Formats: sequence, C-alpha cells, structure tokens
Amino acid sequence: MKKSLLNILVISLALTIIGLLMDSDPKEPSMLMRFAEFFAMTTLLFVLISALYYTANFAYKKIAK
Repeated sequence: MKKSLLNILVISLALTIIGLLMDSDPKEPSMLMRFAEFFAMTTLLFVLISALYYTANFAYKKIAK
C-alpha cells in the first residue's frame, strides 16, 4: 500500500475514534450498530480526505509545470 494512502487511513481512523469517544447518545446503540457506524465513518472520511489530497496534489503538479 502506498505510504500516502496508509497515512490517510491512519488519519481517518484517528478522527473516527475521536468522534466515537466524543459521541454522547442518550440511548446506547447496539454493538452491531456501533461497528456499522465505525466502518461507515472511517470509509467516508477516507474517501473524502483521499479526494481532497489527490485533487490538490494533481492541481499543484499542473500549476507547477
């Protein structure tokens, strides 16, 4: 796996864990729902951060030429 993708994955996991720790649901969801939320949020953050990173990187390379 490329180092940049691994770094983005680690950032996504860290943000997801922080978000889950700060979550204050009045009623605790089931364990299955917690896992679904964790993996869905990690995937969303990974895709968004990857899109931003690669778009910015592509634009920077085009402008620098």
